[in-house]
Amino acid sequence: MGKIKQLSKNLINQIAAGEVIERPASVVKELVENSIDAGATKISIDVSNECRNIRVADNGSGIIPEDIPVAFIKHATSKIETTEDLGNILTLGFRGEALASIISVANVTCTSRTKDFDYGTKAVCENSEVETSKTGCAIGTIMDIKNLFYNTPVRLKFLKSAKTEFAYISDIVRSLCISHPEISFTLKNNDKTVIKTTGNGNLKTVISDLFGSEIIRYLKPIDKTDDVSNIRISGFVTTPDYTRSSKKDYYLYVNSRIVKCPVLQKAIDMAYKFLTGKYPFVILNLEVPADFVDVNVHPTKREIRYKNTNQIFAFVNSAVSSGLVNSGNNFENKFQAKSKEPEPEQETDINNLSNNFIYPVSEEKTDNNIYNKYEPKYFAPQNYFSPQDNKKTVISEQIKLVEDVKENEELIIGQYAKTYILIERPEGLEIVDQHIADERYIYEQLKSSKQNARQLLFLSDVIPLSDTDVQTVKENLDKFNKIGFEIEFVSENEIIFRSVPQLLSKTDLKEVLADILDNAEAPNSDIEEKIIITSACKSAVKANTKLNLFQMQEIIKRWRGCKNPETCPHGRPISKIIPHKELAGFFERTK
Repeated sequence: MGKIKQLSKNLINQIAAGEVIERPASVVKELVENSIDAGATKISIDVSNECRNIRVADNGSGIIPEDIPVAFIKHATSKIETTEDLGNILTLGFRGEALASIISVANVTCTSRTKDFDYGTKAVCENSEVETSKTGCAIGTIMDIKNLFYNTPVRLKFLKSAKTEFAYISDIVRSLCISHPEISFTLKNNDKTVIKTTGNGNLKTVISDLFGSEIIRYLKPIDKTDDVSNIRISGFVTTPDYTRSSKKDYYLYVNSRIVKCPVLQKAIDMAYKFLTGKYPFVILNLEVPADFVDVNVHPTKREIRYKNTNQIFAFVNSAVSSGLVNSGNNFENKFQAKSKEPEPEQETDINNLSNNFIYPVSEEKTDNNIYNKYEPKYFAPQNYFSPQDNKKTVISEQIKLVEDVKENEELIIGQYAKTYILIERPEGLEIVDQHIADERYIYEQLKSSKQNARQLLFLSDVIPLSDTDVQTVKENLDKFNKIGFEIEFVSENEIIFRSVPQLLSKTDLKEVLADILDNAEAPNSDIEEKIIITSACKSAVKANTKLNLFQMQEIIKRWRGCKNPETCPHGRPISKIIPHKELAGFFERTK
C-alpha cells in the first residue's frame, strides 16, 4: 500500500489556517474587513472567553441564502473571478481563505440576510462542515465564533494571556477605525466597551476618541496629489514637538488597507531625519490605482509591492517634508538649522587642550553628566584647573600627570572621534569602543546583583501606554521590580516610575521603557533579559561623548573586571588590538 495519501479537507484547512489565522486578532481582522467590504456603516465586535469567543455583527449587505454554504469553501469568493482581477483589487478581502480557515479551527455560526429576502439564513459550521437553515434576523451579517483553536491544541498552547491577546485585538480595531472614520465601530471585552467611534467621517474625531484630545493640537495635515500618476497621500503627522520612542504609532495604509510597508516608513523617517531616536505619530493613507500595487504577496495581505518603488518613496517623502515645512511651527529654523549649527569655538586657556588626545579633569560639564556618574578615585591637584595658571605650566603639569600613571592603571593615549579609547599595550595598540565597554559592565552589574541599588523618584512623568504595552507591563511587573524599576499604574493606560535602578537615574525613562516594549514580542520568559540589555545600553556612556582621562580610566578598569569582556550583550566586539609588528610592517620598520 502506498505511503502518500491525500489529506482530509479539514486538515488541509487547518494547515492553511496557520498562515491566515495566527491568533484571535487575525479572526477579528478578517471578519471586520468582510463587513467593511459589505458596505457596513455599523460594526460591533464582542470578545469573551479569554478571546476564544468572538462575535462580529454588521449592518452590511448580507449574504444571499444560496451563497452562504459556498462562502465557507476554500478559495470561494465573490470579489475576483479571473487572473486579470488580481491586478485590479478594490476590496480588502479577495483570496477566499479566511472563512474556510476559521471554521477549521473553531465552531462558527453565521446568520445573514439581504434586503431582497424576508428571512435570513443560519449556517452552523464545525470541522469544515456546514449546515444551513432559515431564521429571522435583521439585514446584515452576524459571525459568531466559539472555542477558537479547540481542535488545534498546539496553537492554543502558544497563545499569550487573555489580556495580551485582547490588546492585539484592540490594536487591530483601532487601525480599522482610523482607516474608515465613516463607520461606527464598537469593541467590547466581556461586555465592557473598550472602543467606540461615532462614524461621522471626521478623522480628527476618531483620533481624539482613540488617543485623547491632547494630540490634536500637534497634528499637521498631509494632502498631496500627483495628477499625472493619479496617486494621492493624505492624513496627519505630528510636529517635531510631539514624538515617540518607537514606530508603534505609524498607522500606514494603501488604499485604506492596513500595511507593513518599509518604503513608506523609510520615506517618513527621512523627512524626520533631524530627530535622533525619536519618531512622530503618523496616520497616512496612500491612494494609488489598483494596478499600481500588488497586494497578493502574503496570505495576511499586509505586505505589498509597488510597480515603481522609487516614485512612491519620493512622493511620500516630499509630501511629509512639505507638510512639516509649511506647518507654521518654524520647523526649518528650529530643527534643520540647529542640526547644521557649528560647535562654538573653545577658549584659548585650559579648555583648548580638549582638542588634544589627553583630557584632564576640568570643571566644564561633560555630556550625560558622565563625570558625576563615575566618581573616579584619582583627582588632579587643584592648580590643574586654575584659570590663573599660564598655559605653559598647565601643559607641563599635564605631561607629568600622564608620566606618573600608576602601574596598575591603563596607559591611555587618549580618545579618538569621541567614541574610541586608545590604549598602549605591551602587545600593541588597543582600540576600545567606550559605549559597549561601559554597556558590558552595567549589564553584568544588573544581571548579577540580587538587589540593585535604587533611586527613588520624587517626580515622574506620566507615561501613556497602548493596550498591548499595558498587558506586557502588568504581566511582568515582578521582572521590572527585580531589576530595580518600581512601576505604578495611575490609570488603566498610564504609569509612573516610583524608583529606578541607580545606574539609570539620569536616563530618559520613556525611551528605555519604549525600547523594552518594542522588543517584547518574544515569549515572556525573555523579557527580563530584554529589560537588562536595554537598561544597560541606555545608561552606558554614548558614542561621540568627550571624556577626560579619569573617566576613560574608570570605564576601562570596570570593563577589564567583567566576566565576559569580549563582546557587548548584543554580541558586538568591544576592542581590537593592532599588534606592534603590524604597525611596524606598515611603516616598513625592520625593528
